[in-house]
Amino acid sequence: MIADLPETAKLDAALALGERVVACYRHILDTAMTDVPICNPALKIAATGFRTYRGRAFGIVTTPWFMNLVGVDLPEGAPGAPAAIGTILGLPAGNVEFIGGELDAIGRVDSCALLSPVFEFATMEAALEIAEEAARAYFDPATLEPTPAPAAVVNRRDLLRGRFQRCEEPSG
Repeated sequence: MIADLPETAKLDAALALGERVVACYRHILDTAMTDVPICNPALKIAATGFRTYRGRAFGIVTTPWFMNLVGVDLPEGAPGAPAAIGTILGLPAGNVEFIGGELDAIGRVDSCALLSPVFEFATMEAALEIAEEAARAYFDPATLEPTPAPAAVVNRRDLLRGRFQRCEEPSG
């Protein structure tokens, strides 16, 4: 539908930005992270679930040394406020703590560490499955556990009128 074109364009911009982030991390893997012992040799660099939210691109980046939720300014969008250590950003599933950083050719990248190091993954497929689930979880409010109901309050008037649930001990 024509009405969906702006959202599709935003989605494409977020996906393209995710691929640019992947290219930056591939360069880091090929240079600074070569033969670093915290790297899982079974993993590669991947971007998962990149989407536009509040004018920024968010998604999961998987590398041989970490899996992070990242937020990146879209090239055509207004830059967001820089994240400091412990900056809380509101996402559909709740508030998430990010730290700010910089990537060459990208600029500011806010990151929330999900896993580091990532030795628990035997295959890239297993890592991508978790990344896809994480991307869904952060952007689907239904994934949150329901808030527990508040404890029943018994006021004095109800107590005197017998309007409370009795906890009787079993007779023996």
